[in-house]
Amino acid sequence: MQLTESHHRYWRRNLNITGALLVIWFLVTFGVAFFARELSFSFFGWPFSFWVGAQGALIVYMVLIWYYARTMNRLDQEHNVAEEV
Repeated sequence: MQLTESHHRYWRRNLNITGALLVIWFLVTFGVAFFARELSFSFFGWPFSFWVGAQGALIVYMVLIWYYARTMNRLDQEHNVAEEV
């Protein structure tokens, strides 16, 4: 089966979105832990690095999942590959 130009654009955008979200995930997961000593300011009464590890990262992960699902649904509809409900 020959892929059309639309399929190539779809997969290129899919990979770009996934790559960008993975960079954000990596920075939140490993960046904050790596720079924990330098991120020692108070945030909502707690050290920032502790707050991100306990609450902030979970919030960011949920936003990433929501954004990916919303964006991919729109991309699927734009390229006529959306599943019928």
